Amino acid sequence: MKKIAIIEDETAIRENYSEMLSKQGYQVSGYASRPEAELAFNSALPDLAIIDIGLGDEIDGGFALCQTLRSLSKTIPIIFLTARDSEIDTVCGLRMGADDYLTKDISLPHLAARIAALFRRMEALELPALEENIITRGKLKIDNKRMQVFWLEALLDLTVTEFWMVHSLTNRPGHVKSRNELMHDAKIYVDDSTITSHVKRIRKKFIKLDPDFDCIDTVYGMGYRWEQA
Repeated sequence: MKKIAIIEDETAIRENYSEMLSKQGYQVSGYASRPEAELAFNSALPDLAIIDIGLGDEIDGGFALCQTLRSLSKTIPIIFLTARDSEIDTVCGLRMGADDYLTKDISLPHLAARIAALFRRMEALELPALEENIITRGKLKIDNKRMQVFWLEALLDLTVTEFWMVHSLTNRPGHVKSRNELMHDAKIYVDDSTITSHVKRIRKKFIKLDPDFDCIDTVYGMGYRWEQA
């Protein structure tokens, strides 16, 4: 049974998430503060952590907790689940090592789907890579089973959301994907500006590996298109 830790200072919200995930077959532990969670993590780590950013009197307590947890484990899946939806907060959360950043307007079934996707990715990483699961697009290689993307044979450090957006864009090179289509394919429900922010971060991650990367085109008024390298 997978163990999930929920760090959320609002009791009703924490209990709602705990009840829902327990019904999904997970063993759930809830914590109201960063110190409480850190004390528990020093004894035993969960298999996945869901963290709010604002925890009690600590405006950015969730960020600090994420850093602590990531120092204890490089691989444990971490999800930020928060009411704060600014691009700055999203970028900060992902840079600190979170695997996904979701806002609290996400439905419980979709939250469960994101959690399941992270667990599938963790399990897939333990399996050998099979050629039948590999998609090649020029300099790009996608391992569907492991949910990994490679550019020039180098692994990109993508979140689950970013993986599905790259997968969507590259599925049909030259075909324009609207923001709504990308949102649907990535199984997220956000505004257009958040999709734009995700695409910007994806571009930066490619450019970090290859300064000449220019395969993601913005088609103004329509969406985005992957141009074959």
